Amino acid sequence: MTTKSPAETISILVVDDERSMREFLKILLQKEGYQVTSAQNGEAALECMDNGEFDLVISDIRMPGMGGLELLEAIKERCHELPVIMITAFASPDDAVMAMKNGAFDYISKPFNVDEIKSVIESATRKARPAAAAGIGQPFPGIIGQSREMLKIFDMVRRIAPTPANVLIYGESGTGKELVAQAIHAHSKVAANPFVPITCSAIPEELMESELFGHVKGAFTGAISDKPGLFNEADGGTAFLDEIGELTPIIQTKLLRVLQEREIKPVGGTRIKRISVRIIAATNRVLEEEILAGRFREDLFYRLAVVPIRVPPLRERKSDVPLLVDHFLKKYSRQLGKEVQEISSYALQVLMNYNFPGNVRELENIIERGVALETSNIILPESLSLTTGIAQDRKMGADEESLPLFQAAASEEELYDLGLEKVITNLEKRLIRHALDKTQNSKMRAADLLQMSFRSFRYKVKKYGLD
Repeated sequence: MTTKSPAETISILVVDDERSMREFLKILLQKEGYQVTSAQNGEAALECMDNGEFDLVISDIRMPGMGGLELLEAIKERCHELPVIMITAFASPDDAVMAMKNGAFDYISKPFNVDEIKSVIESATRKARPAAAAGIGQPFPGIIGQSREMLKIFDMVRRIAPTPANVLIYGESGTGKELVAQAIHAHSKVAANPFVPITCSAIPEELMESELFGHVKGAFTGAISDKPGLFNEADGGTAFLDEIGELTPIIQTKLLRVLQEREIKPVGGTRIKRISVRIIAATNRVLEEEILAGRFREDLFYRLAVVPIRVPPLRERKSDVPLLVDHFLKKYSRQLGKEVQEISSYALQVLMNYNFPGNVRELENIIERGVALETSNIILPESLSLTTGIAQDRKMGADEESLPLFQAAASEEELYDLGLEKVITNLEKRLIRHALDKTQNSKMRAADLLQMSFRSFRYKVKKYGLD
């Protein structure tokens, strides 16, 4: 039996009063493997929906009789979750915003780029696929990803979790190192026993030994009773030592003894206690460099790094960004009591072009803020607060010092020789080229960056031969 591709399980309804556009979209989508039905107006589209089920509707906004916005309203009354993409030849911001606020998944302006509409359709239909809906590729709660890098980590976690081997997790801040540690513990033979996280940098140096190994009453000023210590609490389970590179040389020596002898002695005490603790450590430092600098014990490093795991920064696994965005949208829509369940393709593209110095933690913060501030039911580019987002891009466009367009500015006399019209023409061409470069040749975003209408921008691109 032949297995169908994911696209062949997706049924799309195309609604447009122009026959040529209906046929074009039908041919385009059928070549991609989708099942396509077409309708010439809103009334016919609703009849099609009475006779069959669809995973996506693509509709023109301006149509005689029942217009696209009216059709959108009718569709949302029937099936609120059905994604609808609006297409318009008029590139009206008001129509686009109204469509988004009324529940449209996204909008595209005619004439559109074929790759652009393919990308938007792919985003809209992703949640309709059984594999995506079932959460395949997300075997560990909280760890979101289907990229090659994350699949390798999932495989490693499955292999090492049942063993007692110590693990050292590398990764920048915000990549999710503790989530990986929790997954290892949850799938280990001691999963029913304690998982005790210890942030080494958060404990004052003078209290570190007491916090880790405990103390007896009267061991020092303020020790008014016995304290078991974190390793004692983790006995039989897992101790997660985050930011292990922050430990002082003295504590490193004592930790090495714990790993070698599997025993601890509380501060001020004389009795040694045997413990059985699996150690999972994490660091955002390069410990090999710390060893060369004399700040970290080499023998301790080898005891900790029996199995090393590197968690990649988000910029190295950009294909996971849409999955993470979807996860955080659902999470914060629920927590904040909002109905923001989608992100526009343009807003998603802004995120895909961003390098996320704060990694997954920063993306989560961006989406939480976007959900909190958004007044419609979809995240638009203007709702994103990024250091390199659209709002910042616009600011840069108005700031001559931030653009490389004026680094070799001519003198006033040279400008007079060129003439005003030629100077303006050259500057306009360079600004448009810069905007296209900055937006990876997305005319819609480039026009938005320069605060121009899409129609005017497209005319300028053609005029200057920049297409």
